[in-house]
Amino acid sequence: MDVKAKVIEIIAEQAVIDPSDVKLDHSLDDLGIDSLGLVESIFAIEETFDISVPFNANEPSASEFDISSVAAIIKAVEGLVRDAA
Repeated sequence: MDVKAKVIEIIAEQAVIDPSDVKLDHSLDDLGIDSLGLVESIFAIEETFDISVPFNANEPSASEFDISSVAAIIKAVEGLVRDAA
């Protein structure tokens, strides 16, 4: 499974935009994804890749899961998928 393409697809779905409009340097704010959309994205990522994302919705900045950009999210998911294998 192409982690990058799937994560972009999940984020695009939350932002209600075409995956081709999601750029790696975009933040979730850039894409109009709020905290609820973020949580829904995390759930979708966990379900899709059968991983557990170390993310605390109450304290996103205290999380080890980097949500600063689309590229950072992809990198973090790739690491979790690799660790789970």
